Amino acid sequence: MNILKVPQIMIIAGEASGDMHGANLVKAIHEREPSVSFSGMGGTALRKAGVLIRVNAHELSVVGLSEAFSKAGKIFKALSLLKRDLRRLRPDLLILIDFPDFNLILAATAKGLNIPVMYYISPQVWAWRTGRVRKIRKLVDEMVVILPFEADFYRKHKIPVTFVGHPLLDNISPDDLNKPPAKNGSRIVGLLPGSREEEVSRLLPVMTEAAERVSGQIQKTRFLLSVAPSLDRTRVEKMAAGCKADISIAEGNVHNVLRSAEIVISASGTVTLEAALFGAPTIIVYKVSPFTYWIGTRLVRVSHAG
Repeated sequence: MNILKVPQIMIIAGEASGDMHGANLVKAIHEREPSVSFSGMGGTALRKAGVLIRVNAHELSVVGLSEAFSKAGKIFKALSLLKRDLRRLRPDLLILIDFPDFNLILAATAKGLNIPVMYYISPQVWAWRTGRVRKIRKLVDEMVVILPFEADFYRKHKIPVTFVGHPLLDNISPDDLNKPPAKNGSRIVGLLPGSREEEVSRLLPVMTEAAERVSGQIQKTRFLLSVAPSLDRTRVEKMAAGCKADISIAEGNVHNVLRSAEIVISASGTVTLEAALFGAPTIIVYKVSPFTYWIGTRLVRVSHAG
């Protein structure tokens, strides 16, 4: 009897944006080949897309070096489990999404097992720690990038690369962009403090202080506070509870906030690109530990964050 092996793919996403983009990739693959079995690391979006989640990415999400040290035990435990899965399952393909320091360790394990490695959404090696490109050349079979200049960068370094365009454009329809915001007589400011607990803890107090100052100077100003699906809404509400400004919680789809707001105050990250697509003027803020900032000023090769 001839038994056909079910194709298996391991997919690894360590951030909320990677979880979302990875879920869309899984859905697209299933449309072409419904029999493919997925397992790996991710969050709610990948789980809903049908991926067997072996490691919850929310537990590993960190901002900066000093924060990573505090979760070192969980990170090493997750790596050990996923390495065992690679050896046990021998998947047909390993798909890595951003999260480079973690993912390149898994890429090395996969390479030793002759498992093809595809990297979807490039680490920002063109911005900092450019030397990582040598490791990518050694460990990754195909880079799948979302920005045009990234394709040029990898071709220059003789690494196989495919440019596919930015996946945000798959999540935002023309109707979303053209739908007029609801008018209620107030001026609306969006507050987007990020998708990780650490960054929200650092940024939300700064944003609520700014909200109080704006409210004191501009009457009838309302604030919509976006709570990412990866966050605990109750915890965020408690953090914002002491603010004297008129703040409403907007859970789930950030597009409603971007459509309604005249201006947004946002953490640096993918959401700033979404704000640009919606034409929302944006003030970008970020705050890390002093140690992470000190290291960053010595390694980062670009002059702007976004």
